[in-house]
Amino acid sequence: MNLWQDYKRPTSVSEAVRDLTSAAGPALPIAGGTDLLLDLRQGRHAPVHTLVDLTFIPEMSVLELRGDSLYIGAAVPVSRVARDPLVGAHAQALVEACNLIAGPQVRNTATLGGNVAHALPAADGTIALTALDAVAEIASASVVRKIPFTSLFLGPGKSAIDKTKELIVGFYIPVKTSQVSETCEVLMASCFKRIMRPQGVALPILNCAVWLARENDAIKDIHIAIGPGGGTPFRATEAESALRGQPFTEETFSLALDALLAQAQFRTSARRASADYRRHIVGGLFKDVLDTAWKRAE
Repeated sequence: MNLWQDYKRPTSVSEAVRDLTSAAGPALPIAGGTDLLLDLRQGRHAPVHTLVDLTFIPEMSVLELRGDSLYIGAAVPVSRVARDPLVGAHAQALVEACNLIAGPQVRNTATLGGNVAHALPAADGTIALTALDAVAEIASASVVRKIPFTSLFLGPGKSAIDKTKELIVGFYIPVKTSQVSETCEVLMASCFKRIMRPQGVALPILNCAVWLARENDAIKDIHIAIGPGGGTPFRATEAESALRGQPFTEETFSLALDALLAQAQFRTSARRASADYRRHIVGGLFKDVLDTAWKRAE
């Protein structure tokens, strides 16, 4: 049985959108296909008439600085994101997240856009992009627009993007460089880590990403993402408020952890961990990630 009947290879974003909307039957975009093809083969996805291959579109394979942002095309393979020096310089948390996605062979094929489009609340690339305050570029037949990254998600496995009519073109990550004044220096850094079962290539029990700006011995600004902290990628905004503008001490960390636990909605997964276990271990993971980002900003 064929998994699809027609296969398109557009060379522009507008052509890809046109292929999606004009297909003779249900159509979906494909880049790496490491999730979609498995879902089709195993019957977890409705039959598809047309696949639209995005890997021949130059705009979606670009990784470059654009003004005050780092742009990463949605069809850029995860392995390329992980080793690119621009990502290493401006988004270390994303490098660390991409290096933990599946295994080397999958990383060479899977794309950052696919990791996001699958809409899992603990996807490694997704959690890193959440902490890095990314913006997504979305294309439809009528318009190309930018939206806040967290607006892409409706629930576990539920994307706000209509994949039969819209494309995630790429992601913009703000490039925030160190700021020096006569009295102080503000330094930025990020970190991503996760806890997983010891099989090597495994899905995370819990993951965490932090971006922060350090001013002397205080946290001037901070973004915290935890996966899964709810049905969609979770920003721990209450914990951020507890730390923002404060010295980084055991007392302020304890207040931030209390705020995180009060806001997060950990879920029980039969194959990963219970909600209670996640609540038990999140403090250690959060502290480890925060400590690392803090030291990187020295």
